[in-house]
Amino acid sequence: MRTIAVLNQKGGVGKTTTVVNTAAALAATGSKVVAIDLDPQAHLTIHLGLEPEKIEAGSYEVMIQSAKLEEEILLVRPNLWLLPANINLVGAESELVSVVGRETILREAIKPVEDKFDYLIIDCPPSLGLLTLNALAAVEEVLIPLQPHFLALQGFGKLLQTIELVNKRINPALRVKWVLLCMFDSRASLPYEVKADIEQFLNNARATDCAWSQAQILPVYIRRNIKLAEAPGYGKTIFEYEQNCHGAEDYTKAAELVHAQLQPEPQPDTGPTVTDESKVSPPIEIKSTTQPDSQQPPSEFTQTIPAPQETSPPESQQLKQEKSPQASS
Repeated sequence: MRTIAVLNQKGGVGKTTTVVNTAAALAATGSKVVAIDLDPQAHLTIHLGLEPEKIEAGSYEVMIQSAKLEEEILLVRPNLWLLPANINLVGAESELVSVVGRETILREAIKPVEDKFDYLIIDCPPSLGLLTLNALAAVEEVLIPLQPHFLALQGFGKLLQTIELVNKRINPALRVKWVLLCMFDSRASLPYEVKADIEQFLNNARATDCAWSQAQILPVYIRRNIKLAEAPGYGKTIFEYEQNCHGAEDYTKAAELVHAQLQPEPQPDTGPTVTDESKVSPPIEIKSTTQPDSQQPPSEFTQTIPAPQETSPPESQQLKQEKSPQASS
């Protein structure tokens, strides 16, 4: 199972949008994907059509009450499971302060499902607190969504320092793999200048042993697209809301590159990163979410909810959970 944390301590840069749509694109290929909402704001939970106030179990119970992750996840789309969040997660960090091994609680929780899924993707909170440390201790790969503004570069450096500390002290396998430029305005020059600065910084780290020595900017950027902003209000992924828009096209390409585990080419001291198109896997095809052969979850996972209604916004959707016969035995 590949484990990925989507992380940036700055809010509003596209973390949740990236988790939802990358996970949905990967699930559409037949990969089994579990997404974890570690943000007390529960935006990932809302984006996938659930109402946090109606969630009686989720990431808080896993982190604080030692609940089993495989019993708390919900099937929200074919091949896509969610460990939801609610407002209870606000108090998790203060409750964990005195707990021994508090940084590795999530890592221990996901061990029983390592052979049940192809991907585990974590939506981290917009901070570098204990919940984020748990995410970094539990994964091997980090994807950093970044809005291409100069102020974002200041937070980018601080974020890399935190990842380096976790890599040295808690999780030696942790590596920054990708930077994904979001809300990219191709008509302005500033995004290209910021992109060039990041590329130069990453290229300078190639010969070192730091946690971002193999990181690269994904050779696709997420263009500004109003459909990406509208989709969460209906509890839908961008592929369900408007599959022909730029947002759907961009996230499909981003998921292809993540799936292919694209590696950076050796770079000279000058010049931008060059991507070898031949190293990219065949394009991901976004299939219908109603395909019958991918509807059934593994027998170990017992809670399911139906996909959201096509015409109903989240406020009118009713959360349903049912126990499988195997879980009750």
